[in-house]
Amino acid sequence: MLEVKDLHAYYGKSHILQGVDMHIDAGEVVSLLGRNGVGRSTTVKAIMGEVPPHGTIRFKGKDIVGLPSYKIAHLGLGYVPEHRDIFPGLTVRQNLLLGVKDTRRPGKWRMEDMLDMFPNLAARADTPAGVLSGGEKQMLTTCRTLMGDPELIMIDEPTEGLAPIIVQQVGDLIARIAQAGLAILLVEQKLSIALRISHRVYIMGHGRIVFEGTPDQLKANDAVRKEWLEV
Repeated sequence: MLEVKDLHAYYGKSHILQGVDMHIDAGEVVSLLGRNGVGRSTTVKAIMGEVPPHGTIRFKGKDIVGLPSYKIAHLGLGYVPEHRDIFPGLTVRQNLLLGVKDTRRPGKWRMEDMLDMFPNLAARADTPAGVLSGGEKQMLTTCRTLMGDPELIMIDEPTEGLAPIIVQQVGDLIARIAQAGLAILLVEQKLSIALRISHRVYIMGHGRIVFEGTPDQLKANDAVRKEWLEV
């Protein structure tokens, strides 16, 4: 479904991504792991067109390098950014409606589904989104992306800065999305969540992929974990 080959990206003169290769199949959950600053978020931004990519990126067989982000989204690639870009002055319900890409046909994910899954959002459906907690904003951002009916969703650092109990809720949300058959690329620091829901994991170091394998293979590889993940 998504194929990335020899992907490079730059911030000014800084060479951040240095030949990233990865792929995600339909319905597959893949986690991209690594320490802060190694290029994980830049990878998903480059795929989404928010950072100019150099290399090959194919989504459902179509070359998407050079396309603007909104066209990539309309092809069925969803993106939940790390900074949780909600519209604070709009209500929860209005934020969710903004995620709908095609009002002429019903999508797989409806407003009722989002509110049924998350009673907290349902209770605040007509409340300005700016008053939500960090965890509620993360759920809202993810649900708004689902309202666009993506076939693959990229979720960048969903548990960053959240309390442990909220981290568990966000992990449960991602597991529900996976159970619905969506392909997921998860950028995450918390190994426990990634290992719980992923079919495969990639580890990034110095702008490159340094490990690819199953969660069980990563658990069994102490050397890789110590060199590229542990502080």
